[in-house]
Amino acid sequence: SPPSLFVTSNGDIYIADVSNNGQVQKWISTTNKFITVMNVKSSCTGLFVDITDNLYCSMDNHHQVVKRSLNDSVMTQIIVAGTGIKGSNSNQLSDPFGIFVDVNLDLYVADCANARVQLFQLGNSNGITVAGSQSPNPTISLSCPTYIVLDDEKYLFIVDFGNDRIVRSGVNGFRCLVGCYGRGSQSNELFYPVTLSFDRSGDMFVTDR
Repeated sequence: SPPSLFVTSNGDIYIADVSNNGQVQKWISTTNKFITVMNVKSSCTGLFVDITDNLYCSMDNHHQVVKRSLNDSVMTQIIVAGTGIKGSNSNQLSDPFGIFVDVNLDLYVADCANARVQLFQLGNSNGITVAGSQSPNPTISLSCPTYIVLDDEKYLFIVDFGNDRIVRSGVNGFRCLVGCYGRGSQSNELFYPVTLSFDRSGDMFVTDR
């Protein structure tokens, strides 16, 4: 099964196709056909398409995030975060998973093995820790964050995989939304959640292993 996918507002779907040597496939909704849009040296654990049609891929095995312009006919990608060497310095990542790019083209990375969320501002290879015990004003400890969403008010929603919960930032720091009382299978519990998404009504959907 594909480790990640991304759906655009017009219904096109980008899929990390691990069976085809690190290819990213785009399913075009109007033609019902697949085309290859990226070739990477590893599978993508996170995919994102920004407002200027740049495609981003996070690679946990190579500890970096790459991007390419979908408007360029040549499938050449550049490194936008991580050195390729596993580490916890500001310019390094360790098993990155989910990614999110805001309207300013700033990149947020769920840096799983470092238990933090990193913000890489456009053109800057050094990240800022915005969630986790290493952040300048730590208000939450994470355990392998795997997915992130930034809402219109710039509040972060984080899938805290190792702590079996969903947390959200706010004016008073972070608070738990779902799975706040431990791991389990009850309606108010989670068991290793991986990703989340919202529909147009603001309802949250969580993939709960």
